Amino acid sequence: MTAQIKDLNHFDGKEATLQGWLYGKRSGGKVVFLLVRDGTGVCQCVVEARQPELFQAASDLGQESSLTVTGTIRADARSPGGFEMAVSRLQVHQPVRDYPITRKAHGIDFLMEHRHLWLRSGRQTAILRIRHAIIKAARQFFDDHGFTLIDTPILAPGAAEGAGTLFPVDYFGEQAYLAQTGQLYLESACMAFGKVYCFGPTFRAEKSKTRRHLTEFWMIEPEIAYAEIGDLMNWVEQFISHIVQSVLKAHREELGTLGRDVAALEKITVPFPRITYSEAIDLLKSPETHRKMNEELEKDRELLKKMIADLAALEAEKEHARQAWAQDKIARQIQELREAIRDLETSITNRPEHLKHALEFVWGEDLGGDEETIISRQFEKPVIVTEYPRKAKAFYMKPSPDNPEVVLNMDVLAPEGYGEIVGGSQREDDFQALEKRMTDENMDPAPYRWYLDLRKYGSVPHGGFGLGIERTVAWICGLKHIRETIPFPRLMGRMYP
Repeated sequence: MTAQIKDLNHFDGKEATLQGWLYGKRSGGKVVFLLVRDGTGVCQCVVEARQPELFQAASDLGQESSLTVTGTIRADARSPGGFEMAVSRLQVHQPVRDYPITRKAHGIDFLMEHRHLWLRSGRQTAILRIRHAIIKAARQFFDDHGFTLIDTPILAPGAAEGAGTLFPVDYFGEQAYLAQTGQLYLESACMAFGKVYCFGPTFRAEKSKTRRHLTEFWMIEPEIAYAEIGDLMNWVEQFISHIVQSVLKAHREELGTLGRDVAALEKITVPFPRITYSEAIDLLKSPETHRKMNEELEKDRELLKKMIADLAALEAEKEHARQAWAQDKIARQIQELREAIRDLETSITNRPEHLKHALEFVWGEDLGGDEETIISRQFEKPVIVTEYPRKAKAFYMKPSPDNPEVVLNMDVLAPEGYGEIVGGSQREDDFQALEKRMTDENMDPAPYRWYLDLRKYGSVPHGGFGLGIERTVAWICGLKHIRETIPFPRLMGRMYP
């Protein structure tokens, strides 16, 4: 009977058939151990020399050969997943030779060029399983709370977040753009359904090569009628907490594979800390913040010294290793450690400058990635930052009735230095006020006539937010770079594969 590896606990002592690929192989004299993966897990399949033809076929297999194996399943705590197979039959669909991604060390550029194959590695499948769980939990949350899914256009006639980050597209001789957000269209739909959301790709032509930026990414965006900024903050707390708890419940094993500190994620429960933009600026300039950051800097300098010593020890160990598999294993460890050292050296070098900029930060500027990192490091939970300066935010955000120089918005900054994962606001619901803001911004009103119509026919207080899937994956998985959070990343300078 054909089985999936994740279900082998139901086949203990029984015969089963697995269809998959050879993830790895090792020999032990008169036994060949095949590590077979099928997309749901990895199973150790044992082939013994007393079956000469089968043993030879197993011995000749190359990494990522596609195969079908049949045999008896037996419990074994030492095996991946707790079960192994005593193989009785083996069918090879395609033998593979010279698979590009070997057990040897590979640099990130090589792995990105071979992204179509790198996806098969245990680390990458763990990340993408968690990504799937995040998306599933996000959609489940909105479905369970009475939201209606609305599919918004990917082709748009104008900007929503800033004309400087648009990708232009020729639309039958007219100028169109790849969508930056589905929000404006969701506002229309929420006036029909009350609570709506969209989920899809969005595009930003930012010429940025930071670890947080992609040019094509995915967002899930709710929009709610009869909602004010306080309501939105309550919704976003529940939403993020639900996502994190769902991942913890279903994917602790994958988080362990990634080396993620699960204890940090277990703290993500409602309520979240809330501060205003002005309080965030005070925090940036606070002597206590700088004391903490400088203490962290000294700890990282000590950690760097230890990592450099560990690297030297590994290099010496590699010189004395005699077996090829041991040399390859140490080489991978060396490669990973070198990359970690480079990342830490860059962080240590840049941090004093970031702290200097924090002291010089001027009220009225938008918070950048460096400032968000410093602020978010002061909290164990996501922090909600509200009331940003009006001039730093989008035209559709409603000014505060208490201070028209700030808007009723919120950014949610993930802890541990991961920065913004959510942006949202209460929308301007007054026709004349929105029209004036667009005039002040020198915006052509023609592409937005329909949007202005929403303020003429039954306008109500409303708002929403957008959660970036990739930044959320990076935070929950504990990744240093966003490029691993999406199957095929689109970065400035990279569109292959």
